[in-house]
Amino acid sequence: MYADGGDCIMNKQIEGFMYFVREQGVVGLAVGLILGGAVSKFVTALIEDLVNPIVGIVLGGTEGLAAMKFVIPGTSAAIMWGDLTSKALDFIIIAGIVYYVVHGLGLDKIDKKKK
Repeated sequence: MYADGGDCIMNKQIEGFMYFVREQGVVGLAVGLILGGAVSKFVTALIEDLVNPIVGIVLGGTEGLAAMKFVIPGTSAAIMWGDLTSKALDFIIIAGIVYYVVHGLGLDKIDKKKK
């Protein structure tokens, strides 16, 4: 320990940081972000590799849902409705998975309520 109490101040800073991490759920947030990224990649692959080709076959195209578009006559402009639909399906599936995992595992009851 230093004569000026420097070691004590450092310990208090570390304790304060650890309290912040525990109280604010920073570790849980970090784990959630990592898992969210992994789920997002999985769902994107599911949509692109499974759903898009099936929808493409049903709609008569071989390119899949993401490639579906409406070309405006007389111009080179196109409305990429298939890509938008694919991204919307991505979002809905990810949101559904997160919702059911959080409720299914009871994770929504873990966080203590702030006073």
